[in-house]
Amino acid sequence: MGIIKQKVSLNGVRFFSFHGFYPEEQILGTEFIVDIETELEVYGSGNDDISNTVNYERLAQIASEEMSIPRKLIETVAHGMLGRIRHEFLAVQIIRINIRKMHPPMGLEINNSSIELSFSR
Repeated sequence: MGIIKQKVSLNGVRFFSFHGFYPEEQILGTEFIVDIETELEVYGSGNDDISNTVNYERLAQIASEEMSIPRKLIETVAHGMLGRIRHEFLAVQIIRINIRKMHPPMGLEINNSSIELSFSR
């Protein structure tokens, strides 16, 4: 029969947050775009019960809560999201989080800088 893998993702979630290494970034804030992807094995032919999947509304809530806490590094923000998702959704085997900082203040024309974290059980 084989293994069925299911992905549940949020893509392009926009936040205005106050993350940044430099004090002015923590005062002025900037736009960030977050992508979260989860993957899990599913058994059976699909059950219409949200407890058998990853609730993407909950993923959005976790992302929003973590993005609201100012930090110097977006890596730290991503680790916060990853840890919470990993512990809340034990069936999830793979988690990927990508955070893009739009127009980082580096004196150059840069669309975004980004980091990505990956986790697998």
